Amino acid sequence: MGLWCSPMTAGGWVLMAAIWATVFSLVIWAVCRLFPAQRTPDTRAALDARLAAGDVDVDTYRWIREQIDGHAPATKGL
Repeated sequence: MGLWCSPMTAGGWVLMAAIWATVFSLVIWAVCRLFPAQRTPDTRAALDARLAAGDVDVDTYRWIREQIDGHAPATKGL
């Protein structure tokens, strides 16, 4: 029957596993390159956009900005 029915040696199994691992790795790498994750906006940029859109007032903007920068006490309005 030739080579089609011969048993595979241990080296053959290792080589086959390495080939399939390489193929799967390349597929995953290609998908990640073609469809990159969307980046989340910077916290300060998001806060600036909320102020520009009128979602927050200036006092709230300043308080949140100070919280982000770490320069203010943890309570608001005191």
